[in-house]
Amino acid sequence: MANKYDYGRIEEKWQRRWAEARIFESRRSSGGNKYYVLEMLPYPSGALHMGHVRNYSLGDSVARYRRMRGHDVLYTIGWDAFGLPAENAAIKNQIPPEKWTLDNIDRMRAQCKRMGWSYDWTREIASCTPEYYRWNQWFFIQMFKRGWAYKKLARVNWCEECQTVLANEQVEGGRCWRDGSKVVEKELEQWFWAITRYAEELLQELDRLEEWPEKVLTMQRNWIGRSTGAKVRFAIEDSEHSIEIFTTRLDTIGGATFLVLAPEHPLVAEWSDDPKHGAELAAFAQEMRSQDREARIAEEGEKRGVFTGRRAINPYTGERVPIWVANFVLLEYGTGAIMAVPAHDQRDFEFATKYDLPIRIVVESDEVDAHSRLDHAVPAYGTVINTGEFSGLSSDRAQQVMAEAAGRQGYGEAAVTYRLRDWGISRQRYWGTPIPMILCPDCGSVAVPEKDLPVLLPKVEGIPEGGSALASIPEFVEAACPKCGGPARRETDTMDTFVDSSWYFFRYADPHNDEAPYDPAIIRRWFPVDIYIGGIEHAVLHLIYMRFFCKVMRDLGLVEFDEPVTKLFTQGMVIKDGAKMSKSLGNVVSPDEVVRDHGADAIRLFIQVCAPPDGELDWNEKGLEGCSRFLRRLWRLLGRWEKLGSPDPGEARELSDQARQLLRKLHQTIRKVTQDLERMCQNTAISALMELLNAASAYAEGDDCDPAVLGLVLKNQALLLAPFAPHFAEEMWQRMGEESFISQAEWPDYDRELAREEEIQVVVQVNGKVRSKFSASPEISGTEMETLALEDERVKAHTAGKKVRKVIVVPKKLVNIVVGP
Repeated sequence: MANKYDYGRIEEKWQRRWAEARIFESRRSSGGNKYYVLEMLPYPSGALHMGHVRNYSLGDSVARYRRMRGHDVLYTIGWDAFGLPAENAAIKNQIPPEKWTLDNIDRMRAQCKRMGWSYDWTREIASCTPEYYRWNQWFFIQMFKRGWAYKKLARVNWCEECQTVLANEQVEGGRCWRDGSKVVEKELEQWFWAITRYAEELLQELDRLEEWPEKVLTMQRNWIGRSTGAKVRFAIEDSEHSIEIFTTRLDTIGGATFLVLAPEHPLVAEWSDDPKHGAELAAFAQEMRSQDREARIAEEGEKRGVFTGRRAINPYTGERVPIWVANFVLLEYGTGAIMAVPAHDQRDFEFATKYDLPIRIVVESDEVDAHSRLDHAVPAYGTVINTGEFSGLSSDRAQQVMAEAAGRQGYGEAAVTYRLRDWGISRQRYWGTPIPMILCPDCGSVAVPEKDLPVLLPKVEGIPEGGSALASIPEFVEAACPKCGGPARRETDTMDTFVDSSWYFFRYADPHNDEAPYDPAIIRRWFPVDIYIGGIEHAVLHLIYMRFFCKVMRDLGLVEFDEPVTKLFTQGMVIKDGAKMSKSLGNVVSPDEVVRDHGADAIRLFIQVCAPPDGELDWNEKGLEGCSRFLRRLWRLLGRWEKLGSPDPGEARELSDQARQLLRKLHQTIRKVTQDLERMCQNTAISALMELLNAASAYAEGDDCDPAVLGLVLKNQALLLAPFAPHFAEEMWQRMGEESFISQAEWPDYDRELAREEEIQVVVQVNGKVRSKFSASPEISGTEMETLALEDERVKAHTAGKKVRKVIVVPKKLVNIVVGP
């Protein structure tokens, strides 16, 4: 055995052997215990970054572990290859985006293989290929046929820097999610997908996603934004029009002393011709369109408005109320108009105080009565007053009775609204899926016949800045109408890149199908995804869109389930010098340099051991060197064992106390690593392996070291190390006389009796009553105690359907779970 651990030679050797033996290719048999490991696919920017390395090392450890547990694992990778960065880079560098993208894919694929991630490369996809985006177009046509895809003139988010439209989900704090540039509003004809038809289902099924992080579920609930209340129409005085408002507090409508319209409301533009107030209205509306919308609605922001000169009639009281336009109302929220109740809404109170508008108390509570003098709004529920026949009712009862009255008299009804808006998928850029529609002057929008798919993206040498590049290519634009045969033009918008990533993991299961997006029978074999690993930054982008797409597929008869992913795991960011690694900050560490200097196994160990996988990881060279040192120490111990005579490792007949202690440590380590991998605690699993090495090294230096015992420990150490440092583990396995791949070996079992010798008993209570007990290592942490208690089946039976209010942990003794309705 070589004295020096030559990681470069070893890693290249095993990567070559894996590829030659094709051991990571997923089987298609109907039998077996499947496990689908999925990671968010990368954008081919040209190089992997440490966020990729962390994500994919975690995923690979799960895939390798599951194979060793006997699962048939589906684990592959693809490329989210369309989108703005490639096109912007092409314009900047004067390189066709296709060449730029495919060259980057080649470089990143080589990096992935150098890291040794166990992907099934026969299933690799790239979203910029016609073989893939053809099915984007097919899905679009299916939705268009059913009215779920439609085109309309809409006020949209426009990124000046990217020169394209953005969906609401892609605007963060008034800025582009991609480059941080300012977003303004424009009115354009756009294609939309009707995601709102699934709003209630998307919301309700969040409760079924028991293995998703609560933070993600909360973000999606807030984004969908369900509100229960009523819609009420205020007739406009001296007009045939009315203003519809939505309110969750119908009991306060008697205190609505004015109405407020969003600057973007259609009536504002209509009234801009008014000789008295029109000029001021138009100027204010124009100013508001250029302002940041998040800042406009911020609670601490200045409330500004303009009187329209018009009044409306409160249908409940008959009162004439003035109509204003104000900055704190947005068109996309509710109906773009609100009733202002300043006594019971602080935002309305501040506006009324500034513009000297009436403030009327209409709900009495412990905090306020009819004679109170207010210095702030009081939003409490209580007894309705000053509202005619509805006075004296409780707030809850009044809302029900008043909604029924509105329905009977025709000026309103009970209603549910959502913050979620239909997904605008049109992009005014070149590098994306062409929308498969033909625009005919006689027939309107006509879908391209399915037999003519894909509508190919034409190759270009240069891309004009601003406007759609496709619109400047006559041979692409000019077409015949499929219905009437007359001259027509193709749609020149392309699809949002999030369309590509909404269903790619379905294509992984059947990537070479040229008859359909996939075979439903194959999907039944692999779905749902067992674990999906990626960043929380996509909680209300990709993760909502993929759920929507699954429901569309279900309603098209392509799948038989509602949700595509059972467990979601969101890994933490990689931090350096106190900030997220970023090229703009100059704190990026190249994986290539680290692999060159330390090897792939060392970086894989470091990226998983130095922090909990869902927490931030602070990059430091000291920790990386520690992982390299661990591998070198294990290498030397393996050499020491060989020099002892290298007997076939097996149980010794007569064991010394030191040997028994080492075997006890081995079985406790097998138990801990197994439990930790089941719970995505790779950091503590690797720490346990480091502790086992310390114990084995100490034993090897003793006078009574038994080579058979040491060999048994080393062989199991190799098996346990295989998910984290697979090249090293394969080399150990071979050096110890095994001819098969360790990647295909069986995961070790621990001897419960040996592992139990130094266990502690932890008592689990639910609301103070003992419901279960479990055994654990004396080194178990409070967090681990809490996790194991909550996962206990007997405990689950007593907490089902109840909310966990508090968890009290007495270290190494007791866990008390406090639950309530």
